[in-house]
Amino acid sequence: MAPRPAATDDVRWLSDDEQRAWRAFVNGTRRLLDRLERDLKAHGLSHDDYGVLVALSEADGGRLRMADLADQSVESRSRLSHHIGRMETAGLVRREQCPEDRRGFFAVLTDEGRALMDETAPHHVAGVRAHFLDQLEPAELDVIGTAFARIDDAFGPEGRCPGS
Repeated sequence: MAPRPAATDDVRWLSDDEQRAWRAFVNGTRRLLDRLERDLKAHGLSHDDYGVLVALSEADGGRLRMADLADQSVESRSRLSHHIGRMETAGLVRREQCPEDRRGFFAVLTDEGRALMDETAPHHVAGVRAHFLDQLEPAELDVIGTAFARIDDAFGPEGRCPGS
């Protein structure tokens, strides 16, 4: 273990077990997400594109308010606006003005977007299964699901962890 700087007495340094778990998490998630991203690129999508398509495909009428889509896709509203612009150019989504709130917009899944989602989903699910689910025991999957739901909830709707 590397020596720690002396001027940081108030830091709660990681134990060897914590450090091992943290590094395994960082390395494993990077490799997993990189692999899934490469798989999606073969279909002309990024992981973020796929997340938008999933959220819209699961929404009533294939549409979500932009603010709700930003929350579901874990993107800032400004980043999502640019992202949706790129997806509009590709013909995968379109924006529609919200009739109840003239300042608000919906992102709407197009027929082309739904067709690409239908084509890509089986391949993506196979990748998730092969590279993630099949590597875990059922009890491990339960622990991971519970732990990361707690972590996600701790960030709250604004995406800020308490105390930060």
